[in-house]
Amino acid sequence: MRYPDGGGLTPEARAKRERIRLQAAGLFAAGVTPAQVARRLRVSSKSVYAWRRAWEAGGQAALLSKGPSGSDCRLDERQLDRLQQELDAGPAAHGWSEDQRWTLARVAVLIKELSGQSYTLRGVSYLLHRLGWSPQVPQRRAAERDEEAVATWIKEVWPLVEQRRGTRMRGSASKTRQANR
Repeated sequence: MRYPDGGGLTPEARAKRERIRLQAAGLFAAGVTPAQVARRLRVSSKSVYAWRRAWEAGGQAALLSKGPSGSDCRLDERQLDRLQQELDAGPAAHGWSEDQRWTLARVAVLIKELSGQSYTLRGVSYLLHRLGWSPQVPQRRAAERDEEAVATWIKEVWPLVEQRRGTRMRGSASKTRQANR
């Protein structure tokens, strides 16, 4: 499942889970058993036992959300805006004139030039997704493809292939009961 901030939960979902954990802390303080807490809050008993251990060790503060998971973006907002502008300018503006496609490798080189930060191809993919870019998969076609011959085949040969072949009679695989004719 993909999440909007590149991993983990949305801020609303994190806040909802935190409220449930804090409700559990209140129930722990009231002496309610973990099994009853799990039933009341409609969560797994495994989670409740983990919450109770954390609550006993650190109180309610131990049950607070620690924020989104994963590492922070290494580019600041100004660098992200600049990257977006350069991506919008296109690959030709950066010396890749043989084709007009941004590849992950090209974007990684661009990021290195703009910010001095090295990104892996997977990291570039995550960053582009965060910026709203989606991958484009090119159609695989043979370099020798003859479009005119393909069009002729579709127009002339394919209708012949599609035509029905005579009238067929239903047969039977049974040796004792033959099909009605």
